[in-house]
Amino acid sequence: MFDVGFSELIVIGIVALVVIGPERLPKVARTAGLLLGRVQRYVSDVKADISREMQLDELKKMQSDVQESARDFERSIAGEVQAIEQGVEQAVGSVKADMTDMAPASAEESSGLSAEEGLIVESPAESAVPPLADTASPATKG
Repeated sequence: MFDVGFSELIVIGIVALVVIGPERLPKVARTAGLLLGRVQRYVSDVKADISREMQLDELKKMQSDVQESARDFERSIAGEVQAIEQGVEQAVGSVKADMTDMAPASAEESSGLSAEEGLIVESPAESAVPPLADTASPATKG
């Protein structure tokens, strides 16, 4: 706090001894020490309060920054979701339109076929690949 060296403390002690006297000097020194301790604690408390206030201000600023960035993120996500929904709605609309266009065409094709021109449909058993002759189990080869 103050720049006081050892030699200055000696001079102050000698002056205090002459002015105050040897009987009252210990009481005055004790009282001065107590007052100096109180002043130091008060200064320390003020510094701590100022530090806490500065940290609180920084935290409030950081909180507002985080809230703003969260709002921006939410807005961007909402915009993306809306764009995706519009894209899906357009795709569904185009698929529905294609299906309505194809429905009359497929009905005309199926009604235009005669019995002679009919489709040949294989049963699943006919279309299956026959098993190889060498794949018999070892127990049956005997």
